[in-house]
Amino acid sequence: MPVVSLTDTPGFMVGPDSEEEGAVRRMASLFIAGAALSCPVVAIFLRKGYGLGAMAMVGGSFLDPVYSAAWPTGEFGAMGLEGAVRLGFKKELDSEKDPQKRAELFEKLVTQSYDAGKATEMASHLEIDAVIDPAMTREFIVKALHAIK
Repeated sequence: MPVVSLTDTPGFMVGPDSEEEGAVRRMASLFIAGAALSCPVVAIFLRKGYGLGAMAMVGGSFLDPVYSAAWPTGEFGAMGLEGAVRLGFKKELDSEKDPQKRAELFEKLVTQSYDAGKATEMASHLEIDAVIDPAMTREFIVKALHAIK
């Protein structure tokens, strides 16, 4: 029996509170379950597909599903994009002393990250197979399941 994953996840929460609550053990269990799957996986990304949370929802890897598609609203990234910009561009942001210019730089970098993580961009780099009209979701799932047979 195939697994159909309708994915919308901002990723796993990280940080001291998450660690204290034992989230890593629970997160790891998703990857263990995904690795143990012997059935095909079909993934449809409805909106957010961030970080390891998104990978866990589709069997442990974006390469695992036999078919993956996203709605046009799909967003992808290694983590929440605002946080990724704060961490990845910390030196650049900290070096801008003018608060207004720093805010403008932050917004510019976030916009670039959103543009790079759009579903159409992910499909163009073969990270997912297609971007589909949400109204056609059922039809695409049925076609994917028939192709598996």
